[in-house]
Amino acid sequence: MKPFEFQSVLFNFHDVMLLMTTMQCLFFGVLLYVTNTKNVKTAMFLSAFLFAHALIPANELIMWGAEFKVQVRYEWPGLYFILQMAYYLDGPLLFLCIKSLVFKDFSLRKIDILHIVPLIIYLVFISTTFYSHTFDERQVMLINESFVYDTGYVSLELFNKGLRVFYAIACVIMIRRYRYLLQDTYSNIDKAHTNWLNGLVYGFMAVMFSETVLVMAKIISLFTPIGNSVFSQIGLTGNYLSFVLVNLLVFTAIRHFLTFEQVTYKETATKPVDDQFVNPEIATEIDIKMKDNKAFMDPDITLDSLASALEITSRDLSMLINRHFGINFYEFINKYRIEEAKKMLSDPTHKKDTITDIYLAVGFNSKSVFYTFFKKFEDVTPSQFRKSALEVGRA
Repeated sequence: MKPFEFQSVLFNFHDVMLLMTTMQCLFFGVLLYVTNTKNVKTAMFLSAFLFAHALIPANELIMWGAEFKVQVRYEWPGLYFILQMAYYLDGPLLFLCIKSLVFKDFSLRKIDILHIVPLIIYLVFISTTFYSHTFDERQVMLINESFVYDTGYVSLELFNKGLRVFYAIACVIMIRRYRYLLQDTYSNIDKAHTNWLNGLVYGFMAVMFSETVLVMAKIISLFTPIGNSVFSQIGLTGNYLSFVLVNLLVFTAIRHFLTFEQVTYKETATKPVDDQFVNPEIATEIDIKMKDNKAFMDPDITLDSLASALEITSRDLSMLINRHFGINFYEFINKYRIEEAKKMLSDPTHKKDTITDIYLAVGFNSKSVFYTFFKKFEDVTPSQFRKSALEVGRA
């Protein structure tokens, strides 16, 4: 074969962006790994995700770099499809990273081995359909790009890209479940900022979706000619978005990982009729203690701190709230706060206090949450309730 003739420009601007993304992921992955002296699981998975994600732009550079791909095809064809394994790793690693972040009782289970099954399928496929050929045959397959547009390869690629989108969707569902479970433990769920987490997950989902669209375009091209500009535009959009997300992940999100409020994963529990926690006497005792010590007025009270104040175990208190009262901890606390707010709103000695003064005094730190719960329990706004109560008092 004719030896490859080097061009004066090996990397264009788009290729440099891929290189920068790779270097950023590697640098911060190493930094995170080295500084994770306490072996925090989330940090380990995040570091592994960054390592895997670093290989993706490197693979894209090998596969589609303007001039670099030509050099690789002639000089180092053995590099092809090796780094592509990262596509089968970053989805599961992102999923496990988010799962270990939100659940404090997270641990790897035997069933998690299923996450590497798609990778095994890919390795078997690429070994039997590409690396089973001779060196010269593989080089021809790369140069004329017959293999990368083959039906079998494109079909497996579509499966992989769709699977990555599925992992991103699973992360979104997990975050929503986290917000729900948070209400069983914390009275102030606004402290658990998840907008940054949603932003990152939705961002990576957009990247993964764009790559899925790109593969679908390849499949369509098997039957109907599609201009190369279409492939280029879709691919570049995903590459630039990935570069932005890596920067956000490193410079914005990592600081939240250290202070994230975790929850305990709970399986759906049955509710037997003779359960000791469906007990009016215990509920009455708890109600009296709640009204006496007014622990609910602490804006940052948690299930553990309330259980300690009531001299009961956290598990027993949680079971009592869920099974006897039929509500979660978040609603339980805020119900008492609303009752206290009603007393202050109807008390003439507090008539100079603003609504803000009152909802802050009883433990709320969000006006919208206070108004939502007040309207839910009383079917009127706090202002309407105060006006009516004070008029009755003057009558």
